[in-house]
Amino acid sequence: MEPEEFDSDVLKQFVLSFKKGKLKPIVKSQPVPKNNKGPVKVVVGKTFDAIVMDPKKDVLIEFYAPWCGHCKKLEPIYTELGKKYKNEKNLIIAKMDATANDVTSDHYKVEGFPTIYFAPRDKKNNPIKFEGGDRDLEHLSKFIEEHATKLSRTKEEL
Repeated sequence: MEPEEFDSDVLKQFVLSFKKGKLKPIVKSQPVPKNNKGPVKVVVGKTFDAIVMDPKKDVLIEFYAPWCGHCKKLEPIYTELGKKYKNEKNLIIAKMDATANDVTSDHYKVEGFPTIYFAPRDKKNNPIKFEGGDRDLEHLSKFIEEHATKLSRTKEEL
């Protein structure tokens, strides 16, 4: 509730609207990026559902903090990972500044930085957390290939 003026009538109207389900939650969000064509898609609070929860795409999402040393170290590796999978139509490599945007799903708990989840297209409410492996190109690629629902065959496999 963000009223200009506050009195009992404003509060009553707010409660009635809430009970009727007519209120939209206030989501902390950076502006939606005008150009989001890079190898790593930028997710903000307002685009979380459209990108991460898209039932047609697998999504690897990194939640980071701009001041985090581990996140800064991961940045070039994560960009390389995005480039490696940029031609996969069913896979999105994404990142979100979790200090400036709300995560709109309770299934994605961010308790440290970076936190990385794989969200399979058919199990958005049951994401798989990347844990225990080195945050390098090899281990992140292996994690993706292990959990992806629909990857194109690479030339090496053929």
